Order: sequence, then structure tokens, then C-alpha cells
Amino acid sequence: MKYLFTILSLLLICAAGNSKPRHMHHPKSEAAAKNIYDFTIKSLDGGEIDFSQFKGKKILIVNTASKCGFTPQYKALEALYKAHKDNLVIVGFPSDNFGGQEYKDDSDIKSFCEKNFGVTFPLTTRVDVKGDNTTPVFKYLCSKAENGVLDATISWNFNKFILDENGKLLAHFDSKVTPDSPELTKYLN
Repeated sequence: MKYLFTILSLLLICAAGNSKPRHMHHPKSEAAAKNIYDFTIKSLDGGEIDFSQFKGKKILIVNTASKCGFTPQYKALEALYKAHKDNLVIVGFPSDNFGGQEYKDDSDIKSFCEKNFGVTFPLTTRVDVKGDNTTPVFKYLCSKAENGVLDATISWNFNKFILDENGKLLAHFDSKVTPDSPELTKYLN
């Protein structure tokens, strides 16, 4: 009996050693991401957003919330997305890190964005953009050690990161910088 227990224990250890944890938001490889194109993340519509599909386009990444004073920025984000659709993609990251301002359920977030602002740009599932459970995309964007350009602090909803056509981070903007401000749009020309 002791022999059988030992064999079963060894089998369980081997099986556990071969299993890989499932991370929806991690880079494609086990190594640290070298640029934004190394990331995939679950989308709000149930699919997956693979950042490598955006090569050749500028990328604007925004942490969003449905019940925030800055939520009307969705309208300007959608207008920007439609005006520059051939060379820009916007990806919204719904987050509830600031004052309970995002719906708990992804379907409520999707419905809110579509009904109130006609959002057609990609949105991720609800994620954390700061703290212990920060999604890896935001860890990358906020750390100069990872992105090679700048350190950033996410202080509220609707922070924005603009990346060039090669995936290089160009700038970070806080919530007060609107999507249609010259400070941001100068990077789109």
C-alpha cells in the first residue's frame, strides 16, 4: 500500500509539473515582452485581442470606466477611431480601480459603451490597471524597465498611451488630456 501511495504521489507531482498556468493577459512567450506586439488579452466580445495584428498602425491604449466624470471621452475616442481607422487602433481597458466606477459584468460594460457612445473600437474584459493584479499590458506600459521609454503612474480613469507604427511607446497622457487635444493628436500625423 505504501508503494502504491508513493507511485501515485510521484505521478501527481509529474502531472502538476507539466501543467502550465493559464494567463489570459500574458505575453505570448514565457520571456518578458519586448514590445506591445507580444501581448494578447481577452476582448469584451469574448474573442481575443492580439496586439501583433496592429503592426503598421499607431495604437492608443486607454483605461476606461463607465461611471466616471471622464466617461464622455468615449465620444471623442470613437470619433478619433473613425477618423483615423486606416492608421490607428484604439484599445479600451475597462477598469474598476478608481472609486467603483465600472460595471462588474462585462456584458453591462459592452452594452453601456455601445448604447451611450456607439463604441466600435476594441475593448478588453474588465482588468486592473494598477495594484497587485495589474494586467501585464499596463505593467509594460508603466515601466521604463519594460517599455524602454518612460515610467508612468495611472492616477485615474482615461489615462492614454500612444504607440507608433512599430509598437514603440511615444507618450503617456493623464485623464485631463482629451482624445481630440492637439497634445495627443500631434502624434497621429
